[in-house]
Amino acid sequence: MKKTSSPGKAAPRQVRIIGGQWKRTPLPVLDAPGLRPTPDRVRETLFNWLNHLLDGSWQNLACLDLFAGTGALGFEAASRGAAKVVMVESHAAAARQLNANVDKLKAEHIQILRGDAMSVAGSLAHDGAAQRFGLIFADPPYHQDWLMKILPLCERLLSPGGLVYAEAEMALEGDTAPAWLDGWEVLRSGKAGIVYFHLLRRKTPPQVQA
Repeated sequence: MKKTSSPGKAAPRQVRIIGGQWKRTPLPVLDAPGLRPTPDRVRETLFNWLNHLLDGSWQNLACLDLFAGTGALGFEAASRGAAKVVMVESHAAAARQLNANVDKLKAEHIQILRGDAMSVAGSLAHDGAAQRFGLIFADPPYHQDWLMKILPLCERLLSPGGLVYAEAEMALEGDTAPAWLDGWEVLRSGKAGIVYFHLLRRKTPPQVQA
């Protein structure tokens, strides 16, 4: 990646963990185009939702972060006590930074997988002894239809009653709800600046009367 020089030294980018055992720990993040940490305010709201829905029980939860980027969401979940966190990142330098941060935290329960989110999710879904996740983070690049493509794979990777956190450039409910979201319910939603964020769960099929 080509970098241009600038007068003076820019402050390094970082993300700060906001809760759990690593609360207030700053982690350096790669300064790369398109790499955008989930804002602190959004993360705080999201993890308040999750604490309520999970009744604070993180210790048996496996999490999958499909577009890890800075790792802000995955590290936050691990800090809260998630049993396992798998982060997927396609950008080589960003993946190396994630591994460096894992080493810094001595976080043996975090695994970094380098690769495209669709390919890795497909491989995990087709694994004969497929890992199931109680929480999947899907914070993809905008305007590329990633959520439409990745949600069917998320469905196959979720444990029963599992949750998907989805960020988008539009609201996924109301008049702007896309047709491909049929079969999913929006449990919680919010907006911060241009970020629309949601907690999704598969709808329970109606019971068939005998």
